Amino acid sequence: MTGRVYVAIARDADRTPARRSPGSNALQTPIDLAGPTGVPLFSTMVEGLAAGATAVIDADDFGHPVQSLRDIPAGEYWVQPFVNVYTKFARKDGHTVWMHMDQWEGQDWKQPPGNLYGEPVKATFDPASSEPIKLVADKIIPPIELPADTALVKRFRIQSKTLSEWWGQPIYFGATVLLPRDYEKEPDRRYPVAYIQGHFSTGAPGGFGRGGEFDKYWIADGTPPMIYVTLQHPSPYYDDSYAVNSENNGPYGDAIIKELIPEVESRFRAIAEPWARVLTGGSTGGWIALAHQIFYPNFYGGTFSLCPDGVDFRYHQIVNIYDDENAYFLDKGWTKVERPNLRRPDGSVHSMMKDENWYELVVGDKSRSGGQWDIWEATFSPVGEDGYPKRIWDKRTGVIDKTVAEAWKKYDLRHVLETQWTVLGPKISRKLHVYMGDMDSYYLNNALELMNEFLSKAQDPPFEGEIVFERKAPHCWGPRAADLHKLMIDHVEREQARAQQRK
Repeated sequence: MTGRVYVAIARDADRTPARRSPGSNALQTPIDLAGPTGVPLFSTMVEGLAAGATAVIDADDFGHPVQSLRDIPAGEYWVQPFVNVYTKFARKDGHTVWMHMDQWEGQDWKQPPGNLYGEPVKATFDPASSEPIKLVADKIIPPIELPADTALVKRFRIQSKTLSEWWGQPIYFGATVLLPRDYEKEPDRRYPVAYIQGHFSTGAPGGFGRGGEFDKYWIADGTPPMIYVTLQHPSPYYDDSYAVNSENNGPYGDAIIKELIPEVESRFRAIAEPWARVLTGGSTGGWIALAHQIFYPNFYGGTFSLCPDGVDFRYHQIVNIYDDENAYFLDKGWTKVERPNLRRPDGSVHSMMKDENWYELVVGDKSRSGGQWDIWEATFSPVGEDGYPKRIWDKRTGVIDKTVAEAWKKYDLRHVLETQWTVLGPKISRKLHVYMGDMDSYYLNNALELMNEFLSKAQDPPFEGEIVFERKAPHCWGPRAADLHKLMIDHVEREQARAQQRK
């Protein structure tokens, strides 16, 4: 086996003893409690490890939030082993890499079927002792059962020919489809489609089926009929591929356009016209919804993006990758000021940049953590000589690589719009709708402010869409449920009228 071996250490016996096993829905164990601000986690890489062989994690292995086992105070702890199994990918670009193969769990290293774990055990730990603590990872996470389809909710999963050829392994993507109320009663009717982008989920689009207000709205008399589709396209790097063509991730953008969406439109009675295709999504999905409209301007009729990830890399969250020297600290000479990563609407800070990045480094080196910062590298960075993404900054120190930053510009959405507006503007000036809280939890409002600054002054043509900020609203503010549906339907009707006029 090749992969990554972990140990998590928890102090509080009343919170953790064997209360949850990875892959279950019970309460939590040390592995579950690991995170950017969680319990200590340590790891090491193993290659070709035989069954029954030993992997050693010692004081030289990097950990977070405690960087070395020698810094764990002596005492009694609950400890737990875990193994993330990797697959060999001989890619079309000539590089061979080892990554975790998604098992339709959404690239969550703690949950994939086939990964190994052991039950938590109570152990006495002393950093001065040379006596090892032996842990056994002898349990396998079982396969995931997909939700059953219903009269209005349908699912499918298909192998992508394009991506499988590129990765050298079978790569799958799929969709979950919410049909209009009278879909079966009107067999000759076709519908516009809202393509909803975002983190991996097989739940029904819009949260349908939970018994909330959206359920009542969707099946009510007079609700304009539409098909909702959530797309699933996890990659070996993340629970979501970011849906664009990438040196490290492969041609996900083209595969979605040429394979996945045509499959949706052939299986269901969708109107296969640009005016009838709209995009939406929040956060990661908000960035994808905006990026797809920009990179495929003639394919979609409009986008309704909520709280998108950084749309201008002068604010990659709170880092200017082009001008700043360090992502984690501001050097003030006599002191260094840490950069925050997460805040509340009142401004209180809840985590720092270095913590999330260091946690990712423990979960996986070479951008293999399945975490947020690493997928940005996998999506935006050039491929390195070893086949893995070039780092935008040193993961330990935070020092930014300006050569890599320059290469990111082709994914800097504000930069793309501003430098290509004469070509893109006529195609999308009325199609962009973006919504953001001005106290976004991840500081994403700052980048959108810069995009808004350009669009508000754009000419030939002027910007006809909308960018809306809500005062003191956090991540991920924006229209939801019936409000969002009405915005999209009104836009589709206007675009349909324009399309008919052109004919």
